[in-house]
Amino acid sequence: MDAPAVVTAPVRATGIGSWPGTSVREAVRTVRDLLLDGEGVGLPFLPETPGRGPGADIIGRAAAMLTDLYVDLQPSGWRLVDRPGRDAGRTASLLRQDLDELAEAYDGYTGPLKVQVAGPWTLGASLRLTRGERVLVDRGASADLVASLADGIAGYVGDVRRVVPGAEVVLQLDEPSLPAVLEGSLPTDSGFGRIRSVDPQVAARGLETVLAAHDGPTVIHSCHPSVPLPLLRATGVGAIAIDLTGATPARWESVAATLDAGTSVWAGVLPTDGSGTSQDARALVLEGLERAGLAVDALRGLVVSPTCGLSGLTPEGARDVLRAALDTARRLGEEVHR
Repeated sequence: MDAPAVVTAPVRATGIGSWPGTSVREAVRTVRDLLLDGEGVGLPFLPETPGRGPGADIIGRAAAMLTDLYVDLQPSGWRLVDRPGRDAGRTASLLRQDLDELAEAYDGYTGPLKVQVAGPWTLGASLRLTRGERVLVDRGASADLVASLADGIAGYVGDVRRVVPGAEVVLQLDEPSLPAVLEGSLPTDSGFGRIRSVDPQVAARGLETVLAAHDGPTVIHSCHPSVPLPLLRATGVGAIAIDLTGATPARWESVAATLDAGTSVWAGVLPTDGSGTSQDARALVLEGLERAGLAVDALRGLVVSPTCGLSGLTPEGARDVLRAALDTARRLGEEVHR
């Protein structure tokens, strides 16, 4: 494929990760064609297709990247086991399919390319120990999981760079469960209690360890309305992707503090049900920045996105949301140049 034009857009657009359907080839090529728009506005990414079944989901996919830790699938979900079996083989096979399709679709490509992986705390909240409890209940197991994930991600990024040598890999950690982990609101296996909360400093160190496995751009995404921006900023991550569709004035002030600290913000301003428009999203961002006392120049470096993944839509619905994100980015970019 031809190399894209030099990126000059002050505001860009991307997707969060998941995509509808069961064909990874169709998903990869659709996202590529939408986001490599020739204007430098789109930030392409490797879409996840959970519709393919277990192992293509956010947890099974990340579990396939773990080093020296193995999983199988039980009625309660993914569980750590002593040795790899059929389920581990299936997850690894699905990941290889993704890389094969990526290599073919992005042959000759030079530029940024985003990949997504479940973060250590969301993974620890979902994976089970042999006895059935979540990994989070065991500090030693949690530490092992963090180290294994970090090593696995380094290998995964290496694979992406091998199949697309011109890619500047952007690593996104997905942490939808982080607020519940910090609040101690996750139920125990019996359902009668709650798992003890993880200390914020421990949570931050775990994220730092995993982020440090990548030597390129990084972003942490969480669409939970109470995700703690100060904690995420403290990890040294390059950008934070959050849902801003229902953001309060206090949330916008925290966004301003994030930008002031030198951390970029990825604005989730398009609902995943497909109901949003680029006009509404543009207004939401501009009004929020004004509320936070930020000048229009704060738009530079902003990335517009859906609030979360799009696997719940039809393929055409998902395409419409990405088109709206691109149009929003273009409209906001015009504000910068005024």
